[in-house]
Amino acid sequence: MLQKKQTMKLFKKIAIISVTIIVLSLLGGYLYFQKKFTPPENYLNVSGTAENIPTRWISTNENSHAALLLPIKLNGIDKKFYMQLDSGSPITVFYKNSLESISEKFPNRIKIDNEKNKISTGFKIGNLNVISSDFEVLNYGSKIDFDNANAENIIGTIGTDLLEKRISVLDFKHNKCSFIEKIQENNFIDFEFKKRKILIPAMVDNENLKLLYDSGTSGYELITTKEAWEKYKSKTSAIKTEKGNSWGNTLAVFSASANKKIQFGNASLPLSEVTYIEGTSKLQNFLMKQSGMQGMIGNKLFLNHTLILDCKNEKFKLE
Repeated sequence: MLQKKQTMKLFKKIAIISVTIIVLSLLGGYLYFQKKFTPPENYLNVSGTAENIPTRWISTNENSHAALLLPIKLNGIDKKFYMQLDSGSPITVFYKNSLESISEKFPNRIKIDNEKNKISTGFKIGNLNVISSDFEVLNYGSKIDFDNANAENIIGTIGTDLLEKRISVLDFKHNKCSFIEKIQENNFIDFEFKKRKILIPAMVDNENLKLLYDSGTSGYELITTKEAWEKYKSKTSAIKTEKGNSWGNTLAVFSASANKKIQFGNASLPLSEVTYIEGTSKLQNFLMKQSGMQGMIGNKLFLNHTLILDCKNEKFKLE
């Protein structure tokens, strides 16, 4: 009997230790992901406003709205360059290969800290000034074509750190955008702005969805899971397959026609195409599920509309 009691106590101790280890592992994993995927403090110093800035689309053979570009000027250099507006990126970054190309033509104007992969500089969008001593520099980008006035000389990505500093008015119908300080917010809708990610509430087939607005997936209306894709797509639709690029990683992209409506508050938009992607990492899939989002929306869905985002106050409106 004594031996039986001692055995039971031992099993209880083992069970308690096992549960404790599992809890600590889960907590450690949670803290790791919180730290890893929490963006750094917003290091942008922003002044002024930009109004009715003309935007430009990158076109590919498969997609006429592959990316949205904004014209910018680097401080001290009287040349027009472009940066991609990417609401899926929480920080504004520059491309090392592009900056080095500019530095060759304009010596001493650009100094990259190659040890820290940082640069201290500033740029203008219209009358909007954006300055920081801590811009991140990615080993990415292409050499600048200074001889072609129509070249898409892309030198970086503008992230949601700028959108956090200003109200963004994205007029896709007239290919213009503005970054302003105040606006009359009548009939605006709440959205979530977690870790500088824009999570917009929507509805398809009377199902409430939380969708990441990622303008980096510009040319797609709705990217969702394969299961939802099967449900939303037209049963007789041909399937379009293409290769996607995510910071140098090749993805398989499958799109099909749809005949649905997607609702944003009182605004109802036609959903004519749905997409799913293969090749994303298990980590990316895990983080998507943990965030509670059911998919991503790009710019294509809003082409005939104006999207107004007040990220600081977590309000938006679709006109």
